[in-house]
Amino acid sequence: MTVPSEELQPAVPYGTPDAPRIAVRGEARLEVDPEIARIGITVASRGKDRRAALDDLTRRNATVLDLVKTYGDAVERLETGAFSISPELKDKGRGERVHAYHGRVHITAVLTDFTALGELTTRLADLDLTRVDGPWWALRPDSPAHRQARQQAVREAVQRAREYAEALGASLAALVELADIGAENAAPPYPQAPGGRMRSMAYGAAEDAAAAPLDLEPQRQHVHAQVNARFTMTPPQL
Repeated sequence: MTVPSEELQPAVPYGTPDAPRIAVRGEARLEVDPEIARIGITVASRGKDRRAALDDLTRRNATVLDLVKTYGDAVERLETGAFSISPELKDKGRGERVHAYHGRVHITAVLTDFTALGELTTRLADLDLTRVDGPWWALRPDSPAHRQARQQAVREAVQRAREYAEALGASLAALVELADIGAENAAPPYPQAPGGRMRSMAYGAAEDAAAAPLDLEPQRQHVHAQVNARFTMTPPQL
């Protein structure tokens, strides 16, 4: 026996004449300063043989890591990602003849001091065969801004439900349900705010004089929260 699809759906809690129910959605949108900034650093090398390319890459990688570590507590996290040494084949000629070898190491740094960020970014970009991407601005997953947005969304839901009840000459009696949007089907409660726009630089050291630090303006972060809420209210005065 096939059960109609409509019979599989949960019943909507309409309430009763003595205890009508109100279903509302609360929403909050905040704009706050970022807490962290992430930059991507790519160190490259090129040599006629594999060992020369590897030695140059090792030296430049150590230079970058040592430079970043000099900023101490301003750097929250420093991680090495992908590493590669690849041959470059000659365009002409028979066989697989290697013309040169290319090496690359990808490093990620997360900073909390944005003044240090501008100076570090400039100094890194001034190194030979070093590319800097970013910054990507973001909030930490446990940022108080997320809690503030959720609480504001709940208050907005209560206020909206109270206004509906007052329009009927009634008042709220009890909270029946409070849930994130999509909590019933395990979907994300609300879209995540983007980390920020990307800026990309690829420089080589051309002069001995140090470059002036970049003036980086942190990009404001948007935090969004939504909740569904159901209340019972006193009998309306119709």
